[in-house]
Amino acid sequence: MDTKSEKLRDACELALQAFRKLKQPEFDDIISKLEFCIGSYNNDKNPVGLVEFGFKSLEMFNEIRKKHPRKVSLKVIDALEDSLT
Repeated sequence: MDTKSEKLRDACELALQAFRKLKQPEFDDIISKLEFCIGSYNNDKNPVGLVEFGFKSLEMFNEIRKKHPRKVSLKVIDALEDSLT
């Protein structure tokens, strides 16, 4: 089993939960893409989508933290950074 990919899936699930918590319509697209990629990974174990949208999520969270530091947990950002490097 590829533990790096599993770690990335777990980080993307944390990101998905964080986006849902924000309850903002502008995040609906990334939420649906993360849901799809996580489901796809669970079926075929191909992490390509997780990598792409993991980086996109990380970029979005970093932008959110610049304006609203308390809205996104560092735990989510650290999990994404750790699993993507």
